[in-house]
Amino acid sequence: MNRTTLSLIGAATALAAVTGVAALTGGSSDDPDSAAKAATRLPVQRSTLLCPTPSSSEVSSTTYTAYTPKRDGVDAKDGTAELLPAQNPADDVADPGGDDGGKDDKNGKDDKKGGQASPGGDKPVLPLKEPGKPVTTDVDSEGAPALIGTADGRFAPGWTVQQTTTIDAGSGRGILGTACTAPDTDFWFPGVSTDRNRQDFVHLTNPDDAAAEVDLKLYGPSGRLKPSTDESITVPPRSTVPVLLSTLTDQRAASASLRVTARTGRLGAAVQAVDQKAGSDWLPASAVPSTSVAIPGIPKDATSARLVVFAPGADDADLKVRLAGPNNSITPAGHESLHVKSGMTTAIDLGDVTKGEPGSLLLTPEGGDGPATPVVAGLQVTRGKGSDQETAFIPATGAIERSATAADNRTKGSTLSLVAPGATAKVRITASAGAGGGSPVSKTYEVKGGTTQALEPPRPASGKGPYAVTVERLSGGPVHASRMLALPQGGVPMFTIQSLPDDRGMVAVPEAGQDLSLLNDD
Repeated sequence: MNRTTLSLIGAATALAAVTGVAALTGGSSDDPDSAAKAATRLPVQRSTLLCPTPSSSEVSSTTYTAYTPKRDGVDAKDGTAELLPAQNPADDVADPGGDDGGKDDKNGKDDKKGGQASPGGDKPVLPLKEPGKPVTTDVDSEGAPALIGTADGRFAPGWTVQQTTTIDAGSGRGILGTACTAPDTDFWFPGVSTDRNRQDFVHLTNPDDAAAEVDLKLYGPSGRLKPSTDESITVPPRSTVPVLLSTLTDQRAASASLRVTARTGRLGAAVQAVDQKAGSDWLPASAVPSTSVAIPGIPKDATSARLVVFAPGADDADLKVRLAGPNNSITPAGHESLHVKSGMTTAIDLGDVTKGEPGSLLLTPEGGDGPATPVVAGLQVTRGKGSDQETAFIPATGAIERSATAADNRTKGSTLSLVAPGATAKVRITASAGAGGGSPVSKTYEVKGGTTQALEPPRPASGKGPYAVTVERLSGGPVHASRMLALPQGGVPMFTIQSLPDDRGMVAVPEAGQDLSLLNDD
């Protein structure tokens, strides 16, 4: 008889170290205090982030900023945090072992800011030297690949990478920003489009050494959009594959919902939405389906807002719609409630819903005898008018349990939005040192229940270059956050908005009073 003894605490710690993104709980208990004592929070030991291909435009440039915040209780042992280029199977890639004759490629040159290798070279991109100090690099976006990144040891908890692209001209002109995301197996993108005025590409990036099999399904206002081709995609190992959504169906829908599901493996997914009139930006995935939804950070000067909601379950959803402003929550005129049919995408135009004040949308169950129905949601926001319009997307965003970070903040143009849907919350906001030096600065704020607080985040003392902003929830109710980066150019109010979900830098590891034994008979 073979006997294998496995400690629960050892297994839990190992799982936390491998994933770097999944939280473990101690199971159910009738005694909340007992359950709390049964779990210890430990920093993750490994994190993975995936950055999509920035742009193929000849008039685009991209800034990458990487950062890991300092954390109390994190062992100051060795670790690394860096990104490497992914392969694009559609490209005619030269033999990686071949000789280029010693010529410098424009995307393989050393960056003047800090000697970093730009994306496309054979060296790691944006390796961190120590937590608390961001690093940044600028590249020509044309030909720049997707990136696959890994952080371990002291760099893993809260590691974040921001990708900000500027396209100066053409139909896709604007600021396209996205926080590089952790791999997963299921994504929802409410707000995509197959309309003729839009070109939406979903970028699928596989970080692993085995191929991933992925299903893509589109849902319009009348239900599932009939596929015109095979919706299953194979993403080769450590590669990225872009898919134009309008090639998946012959049906045109101004507002639709995309589900990306990995049947095997895991991947990163991000949608790049290009509007012929309103510019372009990245459309992030919604938070997981939930009965209550927060969409934080509608700019005070938004000229229009389009809400898109999808109910993925078997039941319809009836929702209350509220706008949380600086002082209280109100019901937008004419949009007191929203009925969402199961399996169908519902979209409503809210116009200039904020009326000159910043706000956030809150969706909650309308009430009734039956259980509430989970939904996913997103908001398309437009600033400017006529030919000077620019657009961005805000997904339904999970609450910050402990902390969240937005990298690549500038001296001017950053606005942080915080909304507390229920009870009042107390938060601490810390500006890191700049990429070119300086010292961190922290301030504490109170966000009253049912309100949105939009503020200019603190700046590092004597700091130079892009910096990171970390939001920590200290006490009170749930708080949801987003960051807007506005970089106007030529009369166009170019901007991008990134949501700040919890960074999941700490995992709850249950304690066990005894070992778990597996008995195998010969």
